[in-house]
Amino acid sequence: MKKVFDVLGDLLFPARCPVCDKVVPRWDRGICCECLKNIRYVEPPRCLKCGKHIEEETEEYCPDCEKRPHFYKQGRALFYYKDIAKAIYRYKYKGRKAYAQVFGREMCYYLGDYIKSLQADAIIPVPLFKRKARRRGYNQATLLARILGEELGIPVEEKLVVRNKNTRPLKLLNPEERLNNLKKAFILMENGVKLKRVIIIDDIYTTGSTIDALAELLIKRGIEEVYFVTLAIGESA
Repeated sequence: MKKVFDVLGDLLFPARCPVCDKVVPRWDRGICCECLKNIRYVEPPRCLKCGKHIEEETEEYCPDCEKRPHFYKQGRALFYYKDIAKAIYRYKYKGRKAYAQVFGREMCYYLGDYIKSLQADAIIPVPLFKRKARRRGYNQATLLARILGEELGIPVEEKLVVRNKNTRPLKLLNPEERLNNLKKAFILMENGVKLKRVIIIDDIYTTGSTIDALAELLIKRGIEEVYFVTLAIGESA
């Protein structure tokens, strides 16, 4: 019966490559072969802080992290944002909730060892403003966090932090405006002191303003170390 339901499911809701949105076979890894040729995974050498690729192995930090301190301790990302920008747009705004399975599996495969090495007490997805989450129907960061948590055996704290401010889209703002935009944007719903080390999960890292705003709150409430993992990251200036 399971095979019958699987076949019916494939006919009614065929799997799609998240990069090009074309139908892919059920047994495919999720991203079609053609798209795999055109997307880049973030490879070392990496910035010791944000994880962006850096050209010189002798350098420790990317130009962005050299200019600006961060509240988080360290982070990693899977893809270059430029390569999958359209895919992330469909994932967030066009109802392609199913992309989370492919993205989550890729994150586990390529970043799983790094994530497990952190020995985190919990994973925390970046929350959406309640009205925005209701309109979208899901939080893209939470979907990724659930997959990572289940596959890697790490608890996911979905309700620890809420977003109480409907912030403006960060892509429309300069770095200073981003920081002001995120002031008091998050509220911790319970004392986080029981957690010593956590990993923030989000879809995109650009300047790090969102991750930093959340990390600052968590550290002020007693969490010792905050890391992050994102699906995609921008390139160094």
